[in-house]
Amino acid sequence: MTRLALLATGGTIATRATEAGRAVAADAAELLAAVPHLPAPAEVTTLDVAGRLSFAAGLDDLAALATTVRAVAAEHDGVVVTHGTDTLEETAALLALTHDRATPVTVTGAQRPFDDPAPDGPGNLGAALRWVAHGRPGVTVTFAGHVLPAIGVRKVHTAALTAFAAPGRGPLAEVDDAGVREHAVAPDASLGDPPAALPRVDVVAQYVGADAHALDAAVAAGARGVVVAAFGAGNATPAVVAGARALLERGVPVAVASRTGAGPVEGLYAGGGAELARAGALFAGDLSPWQARLLLALALATAPEDPVGAARAWMARTGVAPGP
Repeated sequence: MTRLALLATGGTIATRATEAGRAVAADAAELLAAVPHLPAPAEVTTLDVAGRLSFAAGLDDLAALATTVRAVAAEHDGVVVTHGTDTLEETAALLALTHDRATPVTVTGAQRPFDDPAPDGPGNLGAALRWVAHGRPGVTVTFAGHVLPAIGVRKVHTAALTAFAAPGRGPLAEVDDAGVREHAVAPDASLGDPPAALPRVDVVAQYVGADAHALDAAVAAGARGVVVAAFGAGNATPAVVAGARALLERGVPVAVASRTGAGPVEGLYAGGGAELARAGALFAGDLSPWQARLLLALALATAPEDPVGAARAWMARTGVAPGP
């Protein structure tokens, strides 16, 4: 008998309409009961971890969830986490960074609420359960019949049922009533054990005429690192380049990711990315700014003596960015 665990954290998949708007109102047992076909033979244990909409979660909530998933995974053959889609890509990344890879873990959710006339949650949850019962270790996202790598996944549409993609990485598998069809295997993305707490890392967006005030304000507010959501392949305004260089000289790590939605960053342009690279900024490959933020935060927590070196080694090992 395959032992699976369903951890419910809230999100649209568990919401019903109220006078105030959609609110979480279905627990893990109700979510499971709505699944049309469960994998057999399997025993599914349900656990209500949280009952919030994911935009309300904080870093402490993510760290606590990572600890819970690690503990539950040690006692089961597979774990499914239901989650809100707003921050699903961030939670999935942290789970992958802190997973021991011995057990399949997948994160899923829904675009339509639990009480919708045609909800997508039951189908997504059923596919997620079938996927973890399949037995492929590691952390993934299962959505709209596709299994996507946790590292590199992004929400790409606000309302479409096919809300998630992993640009440049493609689906790892497809899951439907006929079964599981695997196409690829994601590399081991673990970096360290779940931390008791994650240090603050802020994201600073680039736009025409951006100055360095957001960088300075982030550090003044307690950020131990900063991610620049850069133009194109890794560029920033002259003022932000100067501000980032000043932070790096003070020993504050600065990572660079692209705001574009796909593709890697490189230090190519004089006065922009090339200057940031020379100053020692961490170029975060094809990670989104939001996943780069969690990588830097966990590196700060687990390797405080050299967080940038730890992050670079992880990127080379996982193929997020080429090695030296």
